[in-house]
Formats: sequence, structure tokens, C-alpha cells
Amino acid sequence: MKIVIFGIIGLLFFVGSIAPSFAHTTVHVEQYQIEAGWGIEPPVVGIRNDLAFKITQPGETEGSYKGVTSVFKDVDATVMFGGASKKINVDSDPRPGYYFSPIIPTKTGTYMVEFKGKIDGTVIDIKIPVEDVESTAVLDFPPTNSEGTADITALKNAISSLQQDVSKLKSGETSVSSSDGGISYDFAVLGLSIAAAAIILAIIALIKRK
Repeated sequence: MKIVIFGIIGLLFFVGSIAPSFAHTTVHVEQYQIEAGWGIEPPVVGIRNDLAFKITQPGETEGSYKGVTSVFKDVDATVMFGGASKKINVDSDPRPGYYFSPIIPTKTGTYMVEFKGKIDGTVIDIKIPVEDVESTAVLDFPPTNSEGTADITALKNAISSLQQDVSKLKSGETSVSSSDGGISYDFAVLGLSIAAAAIILAIIALIKRK
């Protein structure tokens, strides 16, 4: 009897199919509009992502905006989580005013980006929170809990079957040859022992996975 425990391997394919929801945060510093968020939303722990920025200023016509280029020549960007912080390199997107910084978030929770420096003489010193990073549960299918329940049921059935086999062997309901000096009986016991060991290993693997 074999107990196979399946895992989900395709998170990157799920992430690639998610359209950005653009739940970004925007702040204003004098004439500049600074927007920060994740390139792929929702952000998931352990999955490669980008911190995405958009920096604009009023355009030539009323109500219009244009991208600001070369911002991070004089502005430093730092990503923060709890008491940890890291200065990040920011790359320019082909679109004027758009920037990004590759990152793999390693913890769930709230991240913040700090900008310090100057844009054409305007002092920039702000902190912008971005969308919380979530656990892989947001992408898991089938859900880990339901999968665990199915595994536990399978293990219970295996244990019950093993107990029945042992009972039949002891009661003589399952017969083994006695003409070979008890070798058949020994093999039967050995087979049941191997089955028991397999079940124990499966239980250990299930506990470790959780």
C-alpha cells in the first residue's frame, strides 16, 4: 500500500497570470506626485516581485501629468520592514517617470519605502507604505488544510487495514505454511512491519510539512 503526498509546484505560473491591481499609494511633495506599490499584486512571500514607482509632475496643459526622469540620480530609496532596512537600487522603466526595483519579500506583513534626496532642488524626505505581503495561501490550490485532512484520512485507513491484517494473522484466519519451519510466518510479520514503518514515515512527513 502506497501513500503519496502531493505538493503544489507552480506558484510562479499562478503569479505570472495575475493582472496587477495597482493598489498603490500616492503622496504629493510640492509639484511632484510620487506613487509606490508592487509590480505584481497581491505580493506573496518568497515569490520574486518588484517595488514599482511612478513619479510625475504637471504637464503643459491643465490636468495633465508627465513623467519625471533621472529621479534616482539624487534620491536614495530604502525598503523597510519592522526594524530592518535595506538601500535598494532602482532601475528606470522604458516609460518616462516609471521605475522598479527587483525584490523577493521574505516575510509577510507591511513593507515601507523611504525616499530621501532632491528632485530638481525640491527636498524629498518621505516614507510610503505599500500593500502587505501575504502568505502563499492566497495562491495555494487545493488549500493546504483540506489536503492535510485528506492525508490524515488516508493514514487512518492504512492503520485500520494494518490492524486487521495483524488480527487475522494472530487468530489464524490468515493462514501461512508451517512446513517451511515458520519462514512464511516470518515473512508475513516482516511485511506487516514494513507497512507499519511506511505509515510512520508518512505521518512524520505530514507533520513536517505542516
